[in-house]
Amino acid sequence: MSIILAVTLLLVCASIFVNGWTDAPNAIATVVSTRVLHPRAAILLGAVMNFFGVFLMGTAVATTTASIVSIGSGSDALVTLAAAQLSIVLWAVGAWRFGIPTSESHALIAGLMGAGMSLSGFSAFNMDSVYKVLIGLFISSVIGFTLSLVFTKIIKHSFRNMKRRSANRFFSIGQIASASLMAFSHGAQDGQKFMGIMVLALVVGGILPNYQGVMVIPVWVMLIASILMAIGTSIGGYRIIKTMGMDMVSLQKYQGFAAELAASGSMLVATLFGIPLSTTNTKGTAMMGAGAAEGLHKVNWDIAKEMFTAWILTFPACMILAYIFAIVFRSLI
Repeated sequence: MSIILAVTLLLVCASIFVNGWTDAPNAIATVVSTRVLHPRAAILLGAVMNFFGVFLMGTAVATTTASIVSIGSGSDALVTLAAAQLSIVLWAVGAWRFGIPTSESHALIAGLMGAGMSLSGFSAFNMDSVYKVLIGLFISSVIGFTLSLVFTKIIKHSFRNMKRRSANRFFSIGQIASASLMAFSHGAQDGQKFMGIMVLALVVGGILPNYQGVMVIPVWVMLIASILMAIGTSIGGYRIIKTMGMDMVSLQKYQGFAAELAASGSMLVATLFGIPLSTTNTKGTAMMGAGAAEGLHKVNWDIAKEMFTAWILTFPACMILAYIFAIVFRSLI
């Protein structure tokens, strides 16, 4: 089992790195597109705030993610986790190659579901946790868009008498704060999800004691996750930033501030209630809402359609990949 555990942990680490590389840039796309920060400065800011987000928001999301499916026990459980992680890495890197933002959160959930189904079909699902996933889909798709549209209109009305230069200066400072909060909330959400899977693998492998109800994540696991995510963010991401922040919608500084405020607020509230949320979906729809506040024509719906297509395909693609990988891996051990 030690070899299987080592491979599983390596794949979990790869998933965390890829998340920082391909998903975390979504959190800082707006502050780059509005030219408040240079891409390198924004990526550094995102890496630092992701690091802190991993440490400071509890374990509710980790507990939910780790309980989405029944993974079995012993080597079967580790194979289930390994298959899910491999599907995430392959899907995320493939999407990054074409500059298409995808949700590693949805890829993780779908991978777990597919690998779990290889053991016991649909009975592997824990419906209480699955319902939280569905709530997260609604928040990221509908609430993010609506809140951002409303916030944008309120801010525009409230600051309508301010001189443009003063407003740009004010919202430039505001965007640095809101982008920091957005990156922090990404670390809190996605860091927890992958740390939950790492702890689960360590429990199955006998390295950590079994937790009862509420997951306890050791500080050294938090440190590994935060460092890997920060490194991934720091060495990649510009291609995703360009698609999200420049090609899909062009935002002014006050719109960028509204989008980041709506998205990060939604994510932090969801984190407190243990609801897994997709950074990509939440931030993407929030940016669309901020743009649509000035008219639907402000959004490049062709790019948005590509993103929606990728989001829709993530669930079936990662479920199928993880299901196949799990079957193949079990045949080899």
